[in-house]
Amino acid sequence: MTTENNDELVNKVKNVIDQIRPYLQQDGGDIKFIEITKDNIVNVELQGACGSCPYSTITLKSGVEEAVRKAIPEIKSVEAINI
Repeated sequence: MTTENNDELVNKVKNVIDQIRPYLQQDGGDIKFIEITKDNIVNVELQGACGSCPYSTITLKSGVEEAVRKAIPEIKSVEAINI
């Protein structure tokens, strides 16, 4: 993947995360984009209440990952580096 394509992919992922962020913030949490790996896996950091919530894995997979993969099919998964 070229740097230009990677930058475009990063911007798309950040845009989707920005759309999800208000829902997480309503419950005292937040999400921070970290990186996209060469295998198209998005690494994020769950912050605030999301970092310690027992349902954070469900939120990550059923909410964040689903939204990102729906908008950007080439993304394989979304993983939290702090769970």
